Amino acid sequence: MKEHKVAHRLSRRHFLVGLGAAAGVSLLQSCRLGEFIAGIRDNTPVPTFVSTSIRPSPSAAGTPSPSVSPTQAPSPSPSPTPTITPTPVHTPTPTLTPTPTPTPYPPGPPSKLGIFTTRSDPQITRLIEMGRPALLKTLDLDPNLGRFAKTHSPTTIVIGRIMLDQVDLTADPIPLARQVAAQLLQLALDPTRFEFYDAWEGYNEPVADTVDKMKRLADLEAERTRLLGEQGVRSVVGNFAAGHPPLELWEHFKPALEAARQYKGFLGLHEYSAPIMQWGFGALQSTPGSNEGDEGWLTLRYRKAYRYHLKPMGYGNLPLLITECGVDGTVQPRPGPPEAKGWHDFELYWYSNGLRNDMPGVYMDQLIWYDSELQKDDYVKGAAIFVAGGSSEWESYDILGRTIELLTQYLSVHPPEQKS
Repeated sequence: MKEHKVAHRLSRRHFLVGLGAAAGVSLLQSCRLGEFIAGIRDNTPVPTFVSTSIRPSPSAAGTPSPSVSPTQAPSPSPSPTPTITPTPVHTPTPTLTPTPTPTPYPPGPPSKLGIFTTRSDPQITRLIEMGRPALLKTLDLDPNLGRFAKTHSPTTIVIGRIMLDQVDLTADPIPLARQVAAQLLQLALDPTRFEFYDAWEGYNEPVADTVDKMKRLADLEAERTRLLGEQGVRSVVGNFAAGHPPLELWEHFKPALEAARQYKGFLGLHEYSAPIMQWGFGALQSTPGSNEGDEGWLTLRYRKAYRYHLKPMGYGNLPLLITECGVDGTVQPRPGPPEAKGWHDFELYWYSNGLRNDMPGVYMDQLIWYDSELQKDDYVKGAAIFVAGGSSEWESYDILGRTIELLTQYLSVHPPEQKS
């Protein structure tokens, strides 16, 4: 998520080059959401969703771009269809009092789900202790958090991030890299953190939407990774927003990918969608009849990057962290309430479209579906749900409460593999 409220609100709404927006609205009005995600509660696959309705332009640049700023034109593509606000489905006002999940989640393979947290909370420490998440990303750099995580869940990958302004990709990247590296090393080399944090991010959601900007970002991330790596500190490079970067620009990110491999780091991506996490995946597309198979334009978009770009470049086994994921209504256009942001804002919409009256459970269904897909790709090492313990700005995204209780129970029966 962006550091600045206004910048986030403006940039993330430049989602796509808009192919089939009106068709997507009519699709969801004619077919209830429940018909598309039936069966997820029991961790069974959703109907073969594949991501094609949001079609790329001939240059492959017409992919979703939620983080492009309003002054930056997306890659050329056909004129977008104006976004149409869907007509609300008339249903009785639902009662959203949570109802207990009928049965606990059944045991299953190791989960790749984790959390992004910004502050401490007893529910977070309980999840770490009982659930042993695959990934813990944090803005709360209290050394005690990292120590607690590694003590109670040694297999958890702990990632640190600091608050930075949006990167200027018109500037010389090397001085920027050195400035950020100095800030990170001051924290990362502190003995109270060094052995408990696995890697550190740099700039969050950089908007590298041209060849020149991607090359500058690649040089910046490569230099930052080198400077940290020479001190024994690993990096997470990229950390692109949902729908970013344009797929055809991956070849220009090679220096950063090479540095990440050399210094045993990770690639970081964000994956969000709305009104449900499956939107833009498989057959659930804006254009009726489109189908992307087992790929997506937002969630599971990483498969496009790895299959058609990173693997041919020789980086098909570079460890991937989904450093943010979940439901985010600021990726536009999409069906559902126009001003909705986090998953809480979609509760009435979910209920009115046939999903059961247990909203934390409904969100968990989507996260479990996502986890079941992540488990199919060995190079994916974890996915951090945004957010556990967010500020008031991110209240609609917060999973504290019953949702994190469900997540803890789910993770407890999908424990990490025991290393011999």
